[in-house]
Amino acid sequence: MTMTQSNLDTRFETIFREIFDNEDLILRDDMSAKDIDGWDSLAQINLIVAIESEFGIRFKSNELASLANVGALKQAVSARVS
Repeated sequence: MTMTQSNLDTRFETIFREIFDNEDLILRDDMSAKDIDGWDSLAQINLIVAIESEFGIRFKSNELASLANVGALKQAVSARVS
């Protein structure tokens, strides 16, 4: 399956809007937990589970610790599904 950047962005935004219950949320690659209301440790778990489910992938916990922002998370997903 070929993943376009636009497709990846759209799918990510849908997941983030659902997890954070905010239909108006517009993601930027430089965003991190401090930029999104409600992004706490429980939301982090729910977010990762939703991303793994959406893209049919699994992350190792040490991989997640190194992801500094939304853009890094997108890159990690893209590298696994491309």
